[in-house]
Amino acid sequence: MIKWIISLIRRLWAIQFLRFLIVGGINTLFGYGVFALFILLHVHYTIAALLGQICGVLFNFKTYGTLVFKNKNNRLILRFIGVYVITYLLSIGVLKIFNIYGVNNLIAGAIMTLPISLIGFLLNRRFVFRSINKKVPEK
Repeated sequence: MIKWIISLIRRLWAIQFLRFLIVGGINTLFGYGVFALFILLHVHYTIAALLGQICGVLFNFKTYGTLVFKNKNNRLILRFIGVYVITYLLSIGVLKIFNIYGVNNLIAGAIMTLPISLIGFLLNRRFVFRSINKKVPEK
């Protein structure tokens, strides 16, 4: 029975999208945790989001690269940072809109986690770890 469970876990882990969901959940909890900590410390939401992004970039580069895309190339960090600059600016823009309508920053940040994570995954897959995802044309 235990061998069957281990075999099932291995087969599920082989699916990139499932790895993304699991690792993305961990990364999201980490990034949102840093953001929430700074919000609770009364840091302005732009700085809280920036610090969350910086910590998230360092943590997520290794988890996404190694676990999701199976790529340990540290030279890709600048492209990875570029993706996080884009998602940071997008996050700030959306937080600003939520602020205009009086939505609490903690709630706004929680609402944004899934859409921002999905955008980050798609950008990383396309622009950072793209060589892993290109299919070799069949002859």
